[in-house]
Amino acid sequence: MRAISSMATRHVLADLLAAAEIAGLPAVEVESVGGVDAASRVADGEAFDLVFLASGALRKLADAGNVDSATARSIVLSQVAVAVPSGSGEPALRPDGPAFADAAELQATLRSASRIGYSTGPSGTALVQMIDEWGLTDEVGDRLVQAQPGIPVAKSVAAGTVDLGFQQLSELVGHPGIRILGVMPDDCAIDTVFAGAVATASSSPAQAAEVLAFLASDDAAAIKTRHNFGIPA
Repeated sequence: MRAISSMATRHVLADLLAAAEIAGLPAVEVESVGGVDAASRVADGEAFDLVFLASGALRKLADAGNVDSATARSIVLSQVAVAVPSGSGEPALRPDGPAFADAAELQATLRSASRIGYSTGPSGTALVQMIDEWGLTDEVGDRLVQAQPGIPVAKSVAAGTVDLGFQQLSELVGHPGIRILGVMPDDCAIDTVFAGAVATASSSPAQAAEVLAFLASDDAAAIKTRHNFGIPA
C-alpha cells in the first residue's frame, strides 16, 4: 500500500508502520513531503491508500471527498518547542519543561530576536496568528523567516540564519547544532494532533483501515513517546 504524510511525522510513522507489518498487517510505503504539498496532491486525485496530516488539513480533505471521514483516527499529539543555535555538533536533547515561564516572557524574547524561524503547516500558521493577536506583527513581522516546505526550521537555527526557531519538538530533538529551550509555555502552547484516514482512491480500503486501527491502538503508544510525541486524548 501507498501513503503520504507531512514531514513532521515521517520518522514515527516509519517505526509505527514497521511494527504494524511485524504484527501481520500489510506493508505501507510512505512518502513524506511538506504538509501543504501533501494535501494538494491528495486533493488533485493522486492515488494513495492512507493519508497522514494535521487533523485540520485532513478534515478539509474529508469535506472535499478525498479521504473517508469515517476512517479518520488521531495518531499523535505534537507540541511546538523553541530552539537556539548551540554552536556545537552535539544532537539536541529533549528539554524537561517549557522554554519560558509564560507568554509575557516569550513576547519579550521575540522582541529581542533578530531573525525568527517558523515552519510551514499548522504550527507555523498558529505562531503567526498568535503574534498578530499579541499586537506584535508591526514590531517583529519583518524578522519572521518561514522555512521552505519540507525543510526543517532546525536546519536554519543550526546554520545561524535565524537565532530563534519554532518547530514541533519531534523535529528538533536529535538535530545537531541547536539547543532546545523547551516547549511553548502553557498559556500559549501550540499543540497539533496528526491523524490518518483512508483515501477514497485506495484500492485496499479495508486493509488500510486495519493499519490505521493498529496505529491508534495502545500497542503503538511506546513508539510514539520514544519519538517525543504525545498520545492524543
